[in-house]
Amino acid sequence: MSFISLKKIGDAQKKAAVVDVRSGDTVRVTQKIKEGEKFRSQVFEGVVIRTDRKDSHTARITVRKVTSGVGVEKSFLIHSPLVEKIEIVHRAKVRRKNLSFLRERAGKSARLTNKAFDRNAVNNPTAAEAPVVEEKVEQAEAVLEAESQDSETQAEKVNPKGPAEPAE
Repeated sequence: MSFISLKKIGDAQKKAAVVDVRSGDTVRVTQKIKEGEKFRSQVFEGVVIRTDRKDSHTARITVRKVTSGVGVEKSFLIHSPLVEKIEIVHRAKVRRKNLSFLRERAGKSARLTNKAFDRNAVNNPTAAEAPVVEEKVEQAEAVLEAESQDSETQAEKVNPKGPAEPAE
């Protein structure tokens, strides 16, 4: 399989509209948890300390919170069907992608400077993003067709008479 066909399959697995989560955001992630035969929703609220591969279908965020004096970190695949909703509560001013220094800090030194943002606009990804994903898939298909046509024309250049006839 070529890289483009793998990318096409991966893009098909992506969710249509996802909230733009950044490092330093305080988020509330609602996740489906299976207990026996039943599913329930569980909320995990904390600070995003890391974002990985935001454009990929394997996009991941790492969220950290402190509970009863113990730091807890959890990673979430953004496009996973088990992640129901990601809601941004606060947005902070940070200058790094990986905020691992927060692990050693506690109390006031672990605070981040809040930044003003439009909470409703950020938490409601528009349906206008869905055509963008479809457009990317169409571009990938066009490139795939162009590659197949290029390989056919190169084969014709090597052997312009067509396939060789078997010797008798």
